Amino acid sequence: MVSTGHERTCEQCGLVVESEQIDHGPEWRSFEDRDDQRRTGAPLTPARHDRGLSTKIGTDRSDANGNPLSDRKRRQLRRLRREHGRALRSTTSEQNLALAMMEIRRLTAALGLGNDLRNQAARLFRRAQSEELLKGRSVEAIAAGAVYGACRCHGRPETLADVNQLTQIDRSRVKNGYQVLNRELGLPAPPREPDTFLPAICSELGLDASVERRARQLIDTAPTARVPHGANPAGIAGGALLVAISEMCGVAEIPQTEMSDVVGVSANTLRARRDEFRSIESA
Repeated sequence: MVSTGHERTCEQCGLVVESEQIDHGPEWRSFEDRDDQRRTGAPLTPARHDRGLSTKIGTDRSDANGNPLSDRKRRQLRRLRREHGRALRSTTSEQNLALAMMEIRRLTAALGLGNDLRNQAARLFRRAQSEELLKGRSVEAIAAGAVYGACRCHGRPETLADVNQLTQIDRSRVKNGYQVLNRELGLPAPPREPDTFLPAICSELGLDASVERRARQLIDTAPTARVPHGANPAGIAGGALLVAISEMCGVAEIPQTEMSDVVGVSANTLRARRDEFRSIESA
């Protein structure tokens, strides 16, 4: 085989084995002494329906030289912008994807999540769309379920109620969206530990750090065999806080209805978990 840089040919018969080979080297050339080899443009991001590669027609009223545009040219550019926007979302799937990416960016920004969680939620929605899981389901529900699923995969303390309160749909639909993603895509979501909910609950209720430490001790020392199978971990954290508040002197009692709203479980569940911790201590 003989390689000329563009072709690989056989020395005996002259057969061209490969032609127009791909150059896998860098696409830049640096004429400076320092090693400044940077690509231009923003990196790809899955959080945008076009992955950040689409072009935009500007709205400036002047050209590159600073000369004002005529009325005819401005009308032409306005028509081009309209047609360009239609071309970006020419199909229903592209429109749904653009709507979902906008919703995911809004939810992750409101929850204070980072770019990694935002991108993972966007990839979850793209997988759901590619596997046709959106049929008969709301785009907003699947997008919110993807955000909650990304939080679960990263072990974040955000609850389903935290995500649902930022949406305009029922909680059951958000829960169903997450369950569909978890069941069909096999999300690697580990079981949530009750003590991960303590900082957020204590911060929301304005509780002292000593109450949080006591509740963490109750959760750590409680035998796992006495914890109900499948119990809501947020409810376990709320029950431990009720016991810790009642034991700590000088700490004002928190109404159970107020705590149930913060924890996201019913007052009956909080009382049941509280009684279990008290029975464990008395045993």
